Amino acid sequence: MAAEREPDAFEAEALSFLDALYRTALRMTRSEAEAEDLVQETYIRALRFRAQFTPGTNLKAWLFRILTNTFINQYRRKQARPQTTELDDVEEATLYRRMTGSGTASSPDPEASLLDKTVDSEVKDALEELPEKFRTVVLLDVEGFAYKEIAEMLEIPIGTVMSRLHRGRKFLQQRLYDLARERGIAAVRAMPRPAD
Repeated sequence: MAAEREPDAFEAEALSFLDALYRTALRMTRSEAEAEDLVQETYIRALRFRAQFTPGTNLKAWLFRILTNTFINQYRRKQARPQTTELDDVEEATLYRRMTGSGTASSPDPEASLLDKTVDSEVKDALEELPEKFRTVVLLDVEGFAYKEIAEMLEIPIGTVMSRLHRGRKFLQQRLYDLARERGIAAVRAMPRPAD
């Protein structure tokens, strides 16, 4: 039986970004399974092409560029073929619970849990409504990348990053404002709607 080998410095540093990559992949794909696959593919490519990485440069940005390019390529492929779902191995009770959203876990504070889920789901829904090119820039900005890094990752000019980020933020602001008005949130009622 062979002993497990220790990761080298490159692998160790690359693995330190696993959570950040997964968070972004989950927001991009909107699916845990697809996010896991996307992150796995990112690490496979990073290890395969590690000779192309220049030591001393920003490894996080390099990994996010691989993640973003992989997502864009998979997204384009997916758009070209119809989506299917296999339900043969899924139990009916599991399927019913997933469709109705009724899980067995309970929260010590159901009100807070419901509010958190509602706010989280509304923000996620607003993000999902963003066109892919704006959503990607917004997600990379949320991860803390500078405009220059995002421009390099997406291979677009910095001005385009700034424009897409501005338009994406404006869209989110308007969408969330409209939602707050629909829900009757008092503080929003007194505010004018954000300009287009």
